[in-house]
Amino acid sequence: MDKVTLVEVGLRDGLQNEKTPLTAQQRAGWFNALVAAGVQRLEAGSFVSPKWVPQMADTDVVMANIQRPAGVTAEVLVPNEKGLEAALKTDAEVFAIFTAASETFNQRNINCSIDESIARFRTVAAKAKADGRRVRGYVSCVVGCPYEGKVSPGQVARVVEALLELGSDEISLGDTIGVARPREIHQLLDAVLPLLPASKLALHCHDTWGQAIANIMAGLQRDIRIFDSAVAGLGGCPYAKGATGNVATEDVLYLLEGEGFSTGIDLAAVARVGEDICQALGRSNPSGAGRALAARHAD
Repeated sequence: MDKVTLVEVGLRDGLQNEKTPLTAQQRAGWFNALVAAGVQRLEAGSFVSPKWVPQMADTDVVMANIQRPAGVTAEVLVPNEKGLEAALKTDAEVFAIFTAASETFNQRNINCSIDESIARFRTVAAKAKADGRRVRGYVSCVVGCPYEGKVSPGQVARVVEALLELGSDEISLGDTIGVARPREIHQLLDAVLPLLPASKLALHCHDTWGQAIANIMAGLQRDIRIFDSAVAGLGGCPYAKGATGNVATEDVLYLLEGEGFSTGIDLAAVARVGEDICQALGRSNPSGAGRALAARHAD
């Protein structure tokens, strides 16, 4: 059976803009529950300033309280050299760096140009690799930008090339505002796949326009086997009106199960974690599969 890997981003990308205060112990507990459900790659947090992203405070405490049986990796976002110093004190296996294919979005998000962000990450990537960590390069706004509109596949390819030159082991292409449709995903992959094997490329889909599952199907058709997803569809772009969040892990698992792919993940167990997180946040669960499972159990 063909294997698909899901990278669970809900505990970092999904929670970073939530307003309800959460403790490091809660975040670690959800990490451990997702591992128990069979998830093998998870973002544990981000080493950013807690002043700017309070929900990511104490990521070092999260790292100290998570459980990782063989085959499970913890991934952390490392935005700069100061964050790198803190990340290197943990045993996270993957360090993620983050830029965009849109100049305006990059300026609004991390206060620098694309070229400046690449230069900033040069030392981060080099030191991470020298310390035996893997580097994951995120590219946001790969199809559309809330400020610039449509983003060309060629621009995305240029950013991907720059991240590969830094030594990135894997690239995640993010449809940050969820405007992509399958045809645009195919056009994007036409531009990017000549640069690296499909096995080193991930898709990070948002579901703002309800197209995330269709876009994942497009990726599967092109031999992409790594997809980012967030339990309970957590997250969303704070700079894009109506950007509802990452594609829900539960929905992706339901799709993959039906299409005959193997993930090693228990959908019902993940859905229970999603319900727990939504209750803690005081919000409804946007995952269709999650809601369906909850209704079934309520009967």
